[in-house]
Amino acid sequence: MTEAEADVAVPAQEAPPTAPPTAPSTTPPAVTSGATRRVRRHRLDVRSAPYALIAPFFVLFAAFGLFPLLYTGWASLHRVELTAPDRMEWVGARNFTRLLDDDFFWNALGNTVTIGILSTVPQLLIALGLAHLLNSRLRGRTFFRVAALTPYATSVAAATLVFVLLFGRDHGFVNWVLGSVGFGPVDWQNGTWASRAAVSTIVIWRWTGYNALIYLAAMQAIPGELYEAAELDGASRWRQFVHVTVPALRPTILFTVVVSTIGATQLFGEPLLFNGGAGATGGADHQYQTLGLYLYEQGWVNHHLGRASAIAWAMFLLLLLIGAVARLLRPWFAGRGES
Repeated sequence: MTEAEADVAVPAQEAPPTAPPTAPSTTPPAVTSGATRRVRRHRLDVRSAPYALIAPFFVLFAAFGLFPLLYTGWASLHRVELTAPDRMEWVGARNFTRLLDDDFFWNALGNTVTIGILSTVPQLLIALGLAHLLNSRLRGRTFFRVAALTPYATSVAAATLVFVLLFGRDHGFVNWVLGSVGFGPVDWQNGTWASRAAVSTIVIWRWTGYNALIYLAAMQAIPGELYEAAELDGASRWRQFVHVTVPALRPTILFTVVVSTIGATQLFGEPLLFNGGAGATGGADHQYQTLGLYLYEQGWVNHHLGRASAIAWAMFLLLLLIGAVARLLRPWFAGRGES
């Protein structure tokens, strides 16, 4: 083809452009109404199931914890009698101010503190030594661990009645032992310090094994490398206990101190049953009447529900004070208070 023919040649018709491929449709198929309900029900179950599982606790707490607390606080501001609980007379803080001048209240508070110290300190010391013994390679230690918890599982009424027989003035086993070594008989139920010591003994017997198992569980969590390093340094078993075991148990010791102190503040069953004839008075001279007994006496013996409610709130404030002190001591017990 010449150059002239090329100029007059008709260009070939180009092929029409093809359309770009379309992406596959991502639109889901139509969902039926039944499937929609199932999806919504599943989402509702996922969101509401945790609340439904914990709801019984909050319902029971509101019914048996929060409501009695609030109602007791309201009743403490009124004069109300057990014989007519629906008749309330507003007195403000009078029930609380009367406690400040009430010798029986201060006597009950002093007895509570005294019995608490007499029972808590020996109890925790014995529990610590018992836990250290149970943590060693002792033959039949499983049996002894179960036996240590037996007093805790025993009824407080049964245990107290047994100790009443042991501390009997004329035919009690304790006085028989004292007489065999040359001491005279002790009137455990009517003596001031003797009755407090006897009630404290019941508390010690019931709760020592419980605290020992708590200490034992904490001891088993202590790394064995610490004892191996102390042994390589020539530390004896006693020094290992003092310088390794006890510092590692500081948080657990704080926990048991707080729990035992709260239990001592609420002590009721042991002093009530220790002398059945005395009832809620805690002895002929109120020598071992605790705050729990005094609350019971005012509310259910003297029928003064307003005063009893004020005593209950005073005990509650005392427990808050104990918790505040424990919070202040927690850094030291955790090992962060040392320089």
